[in-house]
Amino acid sequence: MAGNSFGELFKIITFGESHGNMIGVVIDGLKPNLKIDVEDIQKELDRRKPGQSSITTQRKESDTIQIVSGIFEGKTTGTPICILIKNEDYKSHDYDNIKEIFRPGHGGYTFLKKYGIYDYRGGGRISGRETASRVIAGAIAKQLLRERGIRVIAYTRRIGNIEIENFDENEIEKNPVRCPDSDAAKKMIELIESVKREGDSIGGIVEIKINGLKAGYGEPVFDKLEADFAKALLSIGAVRGFEIGSGFKSAFMKGSECNDQFRINPETNEIETITNHSGGIQGGISNGSEVVMRIAVKPTSSISKKQKTVNYFGEEVEIEIKGRHDPCICPRIVPVAEAMTSLVLIDHILMQEQIQSDIDNIDALREKINLIDLQMLLLLHARNEFVSKIGKLKKINGYDIYNKEREKFLEDKWLKSAEELNLDKDFIQQLLKLIIDQSRKKQQESF
Repeated sequence: MAGNSFGELFKIITFGESHGNMIGVVIDGLKPNLKIDVEDIQKELDRRKPGQSSITTQRKESDTIQIVSGIFEGKTTGTPICILIKNEDYKSHDYDNIKEIFRPGHGGYTFLKKYGIYDYRGGGRISGRETASRVIAGAIAKQLLRERGIRVIAYTRRIGNIEIENFDENEIEKNPVRCPDSDAAKKMIELIESVKREGDSIGGIVEIKINGLKAGYGEPVFDKLEADFAKALLSIGAVRGFEIGSGFKSAFMKGSECNDQFRINPETNEIETITNHSGGIQGGISNGSEVVMRIAVKPTSSISKKQKTVNYFGEEVEIEIKGRHDPCICPRIVPVAEAMTSLVLIDHILMQEQIQSDIDNIDALREKINLIDLQMLLLLHARNEFVSKIGKLKKINGYDIYNKEREKFLEDKWLKSAEELNLDKDFIQQLLKLIIDQSRKKQQESF
């Protein structure tokens, strides 16, 4: 099955099914001796795990990580990192009554059409359970970003028709909907509990912000930074829309309203934009402003309300889904959105650092060449001194300046050495001619 890997330099592959023995992730591309806080990985998973409150699925999973390889004594070894999570509380019998029925809004039908087989137990591979593997990888990416002074935060901005009016980052982890507005959070919880009692679900909007990202990260054409963010976030099963900065509002603005004009910050003397309609990215590359993105999260497909559908045999039937499902997926998508954003970021940063490393290597090599050039000039200077002395001795002893045998000896010796050193013979011959001409000139001056 294609599409299970993500990233270029920081590369991950996730595996496992919702009702299988375990799920996990393999991470490749990390250098050795990088410090990894294993407890921090577990904390990120705890934010995503089920059973956190009355407004999430009541499936109970500890999501305890098991490190198989790649991390030893809190540091990367340079080999692929493999981390597993055991599935502990799956109840496959909850799906026995619908195993031959296509769930509305779910990927079962399309999966069957593509592969000819489908694991109906909890959604199998396309279950939201798979995102736990992403959060593991994202937790490591977030640690690498923090070392570079970059923070990624996400939160629930809207559920149904209830949207935040205030923003207090400290409130995000204090309520079960992960909302930065305590008053809005209470209303959101009431709305979710209301639709849950009706056997229904509801969607919302999650906003993601990136702070501390300097200008210059990203690519200008197909791998634009925002394009990679869009792919990463839209790869989350319940996400149905993506926008950055002013997003779709840009379609209703004039250029004079939408353009982010530049200025010099009087305190830092750095270039910055007065507004941030671009969401911190211009031309596919970060401009140093805060990156602001939003994703539209659909209502959970699995609801207990009766719905019309079709079974494997092409018969129209009614479906009533049992089991444990989130009435609103936004609170648990928040850490997943942070993880996917972090994976894109660290990949682009590592690519940029590789470019910078290549530039640094070029500069270092040029410094060595500069030193060799200086040594060559010093040797030529010393050679001229000896040539002048030889010229004076020739004058005293009545020798001719031109010495055919000596020049032939030099030519043979230089060409032989050039061959041994794999140097271009024509170049060496031309160089020797210039040196001999200069020697004759210096000796003539000594007469």
